Amino acid sequence: MFDEVFTRVTKAQNFPDGYDWINVDESLSLEKLKGQIIVLDFWTYCCINCMHMLPALAALEKKYEGKQVIFIGVHSAKFFNEQDKKNIESAVARYEISHPVVVDRNMSIWRKYDVSGWPTIIIIDPNGTIVYKQSGEGQKESIEDTVDVLLEKHSKTGTLAREPFNIKHKKSQNKTTLSFPGKISVSKDKIVLSDSNHNRIIVTDLSGKIEHVIGSGKIGFSDGSFETATFFRPQGVVWKDDSIIVADTENHAIRKIDLVNKKVITLVGTGRQGPWISQGGKGKEIPITSPWDVAQKDNLIFIAMAGNHQIWTYDMESDIAKPFAGNGYENIIDGEKQQAQLAQPSGLSISGTKLYFADSEVSAIREIDLETNQVKTIVGHGLFVFGHKDGHVDEALFQHPLGAYASKNKIYVADTYNSAIREIDLETNQVKTIVGKTEMNGICKVDDPACDSLGLYEPSDIELFQDKMYITDTNNHLIRVYDMNSNVLQTLEIKN
Repeated sequence: MFDEVFTRVTKAQNFPDGYDWINVDESLSLEKLKGQIIVLDFWTYCCINCMHMLPALAALEKKYEGKQVIFIGVHSAKFFNEQDKKNIESAVARYEISHPVVVDRNMSIWRKYDVSGWPTIIIIDPNGTIVYKQSGEGQKESIEDTVDVLLEKHSKTGTLAREPFNIKHKKSQNKTTLSFPGKISVSKDKIVLSDSNHNRIIVTDLSGKIEHVIGSGKIGFSDGSFETATFFRPQGVVWKDDSIIVADTENHAIRKIDLVNKKVITLVGTGRQGPWISQGGKGKEIPITSPWDVAQKDNLIFIAMAGNHQIWTYDMESDIAKPFAGNGYENIIDGEKQQAQLAQPSGLSISGTKLYFADSEVSAIREIDLETNQVKTIVGHGLFVFGHKDGHVDEALFQHPLGAYASKNKIYVADTYNSAIREIDLETNQVKTIVGKTEMNGICKVDDPACDSLGLYEPSDIELFQDKMYITDTNNHLIRVYDMNSNVLQTLEIKN
């Protein structure tokens, strides 16, 4: 029943005093929660496996609503950027997390509980004893079984609290036109962007005037008209003829928007998360895992399959989706494409015979030669090597980049956790920062009255069109336009 058999009583460690809490108006302690069953989720918001756990936790929270069970997120950051409470609050809002989250300063709670990987679930019984500890995703049934047994046992022994602990939630409301816009693609005089947390796709002209809103805005997985079709936090978008291909990330699907017939059609995916290792198969028959971006060349759709640490292809003629690069293990190892190791690829761009990708968990920009089938790292060093450093590609550092756009001999990078746009010159092998500061104190939120100018805030994507960069300024809920000739960064007003 319990994942680990504890041969001795393992008492839970209390939360340190003075730590920041999110989604609750008071600090929590084991004393306050005595008699409750506590489910701790150790996570960090860059981690795709942590994202996969969130729907399971939300379902369990709903099941145990009104019972003596409390879920608490322990945010133990990997990246520098993830240590900031403001940034964690944005992630909590983006993933619509409703339970309390404690900011684990310097990973001290992580060390107290001897945690070694994200996500890790720990369950504490009403007496304050650890009875369950397991790392990795796919734990829903084990958590459920454990909690059910604890509820039954401790209600009989009288050690269960009489009432559930009443949490006074603090939740902010986002009233912006866009909500965490993810990816962007420009073709001729049209822009398409994923309005991710509004669960829809928007098409505008270059002035920002809305021409099409695709999706009802409700979370769901249904095809149909622009008004009735549903998405779930879509990310990648790319133009293909009179259509738009969409990475419908949390539906684990690839969708097609037919602009002529004004319909949404599913191309790949069942709506359920696929296995870690898959050989692929027929489009709508094969489950896939967290597609984050898409690119197209001829009849092939390239898919950044973040959840599998792979890049896949979908052949629109044969209706076959299958792995293209990466063996599924998470790391930064170059070589033949199917033996290489990738780490949560999240942004794609094709230029000539090269496919460039932002490999976010290794803070890298890498390429695949489509003729030789070789993977090569351009900038990047490892899973725990990151920062903000310009200079030669061998020395330069990025921090969890999510977007890339290749043009001629340059790659422009949405260096997400540095809140910056960077340029890689492939002729000189030099990296420089174009937009953004090296110090995070130059970043502010769009509604912060203390700001005299607005920097970028975790931008997720970038596209170059007619000497202008179109940027999804994700945590500011904006589209920004950087004029490369005048060196001016402006906001594109999205309007009806």
